[in-house]
Amino acid sequence: MPYTTEEGGRLNNFAVEPKIYQAEPPNPKQKVQYIVLGTGALILIVGLVAVAVSISS
Repeated sequence: MPYTTEEGGRLNNFAVEPKIYQAEPPNPKQKVQYIVLGTGALILIVGLVAVAVSISS
């Protein structure tokens, strides 16, 4: 673990930094999966709100 020695002999530990990389844009297959998952989530949320409204009425 990397560390430095400060005044008075105190050690200062530093975390190991992860390797940095540039994110790649999604390919067409991933874009379709995002649309399908987003649509499913939207349907679920609308359904839950509809159930909550019908129960509270």
